[in-house]
Amino acid sequence: MYRKLSFFPRANYARNEPGSFSKTLLRHLSTAVERLGFSNPNEHRADDDSSHTSGDINPRAGFYGNEVSARTQQSQSSWSRNLNSNSGYWRSSDYNRNGWHSGSSKIEETLEEFDSYCENYLLKKAIESMESLESMGHVLDLARLLRLVHLCGEDHLSLEDNLLRETKVSLQGKIRVWVHHSDANYLKYYTDLVIEEFDAFCRQGNVKKALYTMDTLASLSHPVDLARLMGLAKLCGEVEASEEAKFVHGKIISLGCVLDVSSYHVLIEMYSNCGLMNEASSVFEEMPGKTLETWCVMIRCLAKNGLGEDAIDMFTRFKKNQGNKPDSGLFRGVFYSCGLLGDVDEGLLHFMSMSKDYGIVPTMEDYVSVVEMLALPGLLDEALAFVERMPIEPNVDVWETLMNLSRVHGDLELGDRCAEIVEELDPTRLNQQSRDGYLPVKASDVEKASLKKRSGIHGLGRISNSRTHEYRAGDTNLPENDELLQILRNLRTHMLERGYVCQTKLALHDVDEESKENALLAHSERIAFARALLNTPPRNQFTILKNLRVCIDCHNAFKIMADIVGRPVVMRDAKRFHHLKDGKCSCKDYW
Repeated sequence: MYRKLSFFPRANYARNEPGSFSKTLLRHLSTAVERLGFSNPNEHRADDDSSHTSGDINPRAGFYGNEVSARTQQSQSSWSRNLNSNSGYWRSSDYNRNGWHSGSSKIEETLEEFDSYCENYLLKKAIESMESLESMGHVLDLARLLRLVHLCGEDHLSLEDNLLRETKVSLQGKIRVWVHHSDANYLKYYTDLVIEEFDAFCRQGNVKKALYTMDTLASLSHPVDLARLMGLAKLCGEVEASEEAKFVHGKIISLGCVLDVSSYHVLIEMYSNCGLMNEASSVFEEMPGKTLETWCVMIRCLAKNGLGEDAIDMFTRFKKNQGNKPDSGLFRGVFYSCGLLGDVDEGLLHFMSMSKDYGIVPTMEDYVSVVEMLALPGLLDEALAFVERMPIEPNVDVWETLMNLSRVHGDLELGDRCAEIVEELDPTRLNQQSRDGYLPVKASDVEKASLKKRSGIHGLGRISNSRTHEYRAGDTNLPENDELLQILRNLRTHMLERGYVCQTKLALHDVDEESKENALLAHSERIAFARALLNTPPRNQFTILKNLRVCIDCHNAFKIMADIVGRPVVMRDAKRFHHLKDGKCSCKDYW
């Protein structure tokens, strides 16, 4: 059938037992297809395509059989009625067990075992059944291959990483073979099912499984369209999946489509939410045309990542371009940047220039931004004075902003006074936490935390590497626990030489000072820091994600530790990004 064909040895992905020629041939089939470059379904076909429309893969009949079982075709309709729309590809209780070799009871029995293993998520057993079938000259149909591929993407499997990797590559190769020798309608039926699965994972916020499903679609020679990729890019930003964001951007580039302005905005915000401002800036600079909203997005993203000075510089660059006129949204980004920098004088100058230079009448939203700018660095008296001098009656948003930031900075008296005013203006704004003097938990923060959990990407602490690691404060069950603590103790010795003073008041246990210091030393973010030093290349940046706000002592320690080891570190807590470099943090200690 093919004039040139060579097989290359590869690792056995399931069992190391001898087999026939057909078994060896089928094991290496995916590698052979990849080496031959079967990337185009219209290439490398047999001379007579009419006899191979949807044939069975059968090494005894010259790779592809010339007949298709009618029973297999009929079984697809009954099988489709058993689709599992919630978690899996399909249930196969009504599937025709006889396959293409109805005369072999052994094959029927093995197929039943395979289906049972898949339904019970027994991947290793399913792989062994597939090998057994191949040794008998029977190759799995496309439906069962897709079901097995889906099973490989489950999180709870206990298969070794390298074995799982080999299995995925082999299965994808077998699927590619089916693609080049299947009827278009037959192939479209299963491709549509995989697309539906991809859409379902995106709706659920499961980034990990959505990306895995993309690989399956690639095996089916069906690239994901631009609209779906942009939706996945937005989702990657929402769950702060940095490596996955880069991968999706690469897929978007590979499509070769011309992006509109809104698509560029999605990419900028995606990278910004992941703390990758260099990549976000690259996307911004590559844009063929920038609108006013583009500048607003970029300034807001820089400010959100603690790069206040860069945000102000970006605003200055915007004004230098002839014909550019800022709006109130752009000014609000500038106010937030000035608040992060603690440079409220410059922020007030920009506020005055709104009406003086550009004729913009400040709205209530602008006044809220100025109050936030003054209160962020702790200038609560100045913020209160500004509110009292407002030319319009301050609304509930103004007082609620001042209430929350007063409590952040420990001015409980002012916070309670603002809470009384909020209670008078709109009692629904205060929940029981606010009335008790605590900072309220926002519903958006709860939803974001839930989305991160559903994404399949993050644990409690994550190192930006190919794997995800979880750490909890005081956890002594890690296999490298002694080594990690020794690294932290050595770092603390050097930190003390640089003037580090442990904030033991943050350790609330009634123990001696030394025990409090050790408790702070075992915080989850510090363990993640030590683990990153061990497992990432020297001098490379790494990212640590924390599910809570970082404590003051760990924040101070991180600035010094990052400087000692000479590594740029990005730390994302529940509130914001902290870019640590040269003993400084991008937040200017305001967070």
